[in-house]
Amino acid sequence: MAKVKRYNPDTSVNNYKAKKGHLLYIFLAPLFLSVILALLQRDITAFALNLAAFGLFYATAKLNTIGLANEFKYHKEKLTKAPEKPFKTISALLLGFSTFFTATIAGGESILTGVFLSVTSTIGYALYYGLDPRADKLENIGGVSADLVLKTLSDAKSKLSGIEMHMKKILDDTLLHDKLALAVEKAEYIIQTIQEDPKDIRVARKFLVVYIDGLEKVTESYTSMDEADIKGETKVRLHQLLEDVEHRFDKELVRLKKNNEFDLDVNIDVLQQQIKN
Repeated sequence: MAKVKRYNPDTSVNNYKAKKGHLLYIFLAPLFLSVILALLQRDITAFALNLAAFGLFYATAKLNTIGLANEFKYHKEKLTKAPEKPFKTISALLLGFSTFFTATIAGGESILTGVFLSVTSTIGYALYYGLDPRADKLENIGGVSADLVLKTLSDAKSKLSGIEMHMKKILDDTLLHDKLALAVEKAEYIIQTIQEDPKDIRVARKFLVVYIDGLEKVTESYTSMDEADIKGETKVRLHQLLEDVEHRFDKELVRLKKNNEFDLDVNIDVLQQQIKN
């Protein structure tokens, strides 16, 4: 554990690449031009209809951007729930309505043409972007509450983000900064281990809730002061504390590995007993 690799969620399992939502924004260009032309011609009706069409397509593009961001986050995480709100599905339906409105109401085309273009655009969206993921990724939870696991991990990640934000304010004490960076990397490694086997949350919840929270509070207190005003004795104590934290994190990881070894031994004994019977 002297050299800990920084935790990076593995996206290679799904081979997922984030799609960009720029395509829908392209549709805004001709609509914006039509709004300007209607305004220059002082055609109030055309201006209002074209502006409404522009607004509908803009709302579609924005919702699509949110949906794509949620989908990317979903695929990035190994353990998570499906997005609560189906922004991509809403975007697909809104795109169909926006197309119908623009073609039939604002553009004067027939209803049949508007319906055809609407259905085509909705299907085209679904084929290109896909719809929202609906299945929760909560494998291997065991008898542990999924909500408890997700909330505990989310809170721990939030605390680590807070520590990293505080680290940006530590400019003079490079040793302290390095010790904090190592502690964060080890904590993230432990979180990764728990994500791979969520049942370990029963063993490591105290570590996630107490120790990471305590480290975040210490760094917050430190950065709230002017570094020049902090006494040398206090810095020595803080450095010693971080060394103790590092050892505690190492012990936590060892404990998690032993817990997994215990689970393996139990499963082996159970299988052996079943074979004998």
